[in-house]
Amino acid sequence: MITRARQLNLALAAVLVAAAAACQTHESAVRHRGGQPAPAVDRGFTLVASGDVLPHTSIIERANSDAADGGYDFRPMLAGVRPIVSAADLAICHMETVYGADGDYTGYPTFKSPPQVAEGLAATGYDACSTASNHSLDDGADGIRRTLDALDRAGVRHAGSARTAQEASGATMMRAGSARVAHLAYTYDTNGFPLPQGQPWAVALTDPDRIVADARAARKAGADVVVVSLHWGTEWQDEPDERQLELSRRLTGSRTGGRPDIDLILGTHAHIPQAYEKVNGTWVVYGMGDQIAGEMVNYEGAQDPRGNQSTIGRFTFAPPARKGQRWEVSKAEFIPQAFDLDAGRVVDLNAALEQGAAVGPVRDRIRDVVLSRGAAKDGLVMGR
Repeated sequence: MITRARQLNLALAAVLVAAAAACQTHESAVRHRGGQPAPAVDRGFTLVASGDVLPHTSIIERANSDAADGGYDFRPMLAGVRPIVSAADLAICHMETVYGADGDYTGYPTFKSPPQVAEGLAATGYDACSTASNHSLDDGADGIRRTLDALDRAGVRHAGSARTAQEASGATMMRAGSARVAHLAYTYDTNGFPLPQGQPWAVALTDPDRIVADARAARKAGADVVVVSLHWGTEWQDEPDERQLELSRRLTGSRTGGRPDIDLILGTHAHIPQAYEKVNGTWVVYGMGDQIAGEMVNYEGAQDPRGNQSTIGRFTFAPPARKGQRWEVSKAEFIPQAFDLDAGRVVDLNAALEQGAAVGPVRDRIRDVVLSRGAAKDGLVMGR
């Protein structure tokens, strides 16, 4: 008898083979990084975003076993979603943890991850990560420095934590299609760790007035699209909490000259998928869930498979008819995914289903949560 786990593993193997055959190099993906000249003709772009990368001890051990040289290799974990990520014009992840050094790597409760995570994210096709989380200060200012240094070496941009006041003072600007996209990121807390002495700018903390001011400054600096990542919400709760709802209304309702100051909100932290919703005409993802995590235990002390389920959001932006108008989302999609603890791999659930894996109930549960606040009527669809 083939177990459900065995079915998933077999299907995953087929998916990964297909992904390897289909993928082009990262350089050949249709993307325009910050600093490159804009095309002469306006053209739209696709943006994908995914949830928390949270390397528990078991994840670190898996990356070590996947490495051929005794180091750490996170590329195989993410290979199953590389076709989706690398095909986008702009891809944003959430790097929940900070990086250690020289083998000093730890999981829960205070994380220090191998810096090779950054290489795995870059190889998958990610252009940028939000780095503001409740774990941003798990190793103080040194952890932030090591993390951002490693992301820089890998060519992955970042927003939400900083090594200097100057770095913290502006949005992360990137090119996608013919648009300049600003990325801002904030966290509700740092688990009680104080900001480093003399470095109040080290981690961007959630303050509605500051977020709006930063978004307006990014627009003045030339951003066509402003994306805000928020580490927020109540862990293990499917529904967005009142703070998420209030803050989303406030931020999406902020306008300058009739134009919204923020064009997309991407949520992380709850560990499980939460709803997508269009609020004041702007898409809000309350929670994407954990993209990479070890076995997750909920507040009742039980292993909870929802902690290894997540979504990728994919948004297609169309250029405005006239200069100065808003870039509109012409297509909004979500792609259900899960982390297979046995295989140590991120799984595109739709692709796994097509390969015969018995993951329909998991995919359908994620779909129902994502659509639970009526996003289907505003055009959100499940993508592939």
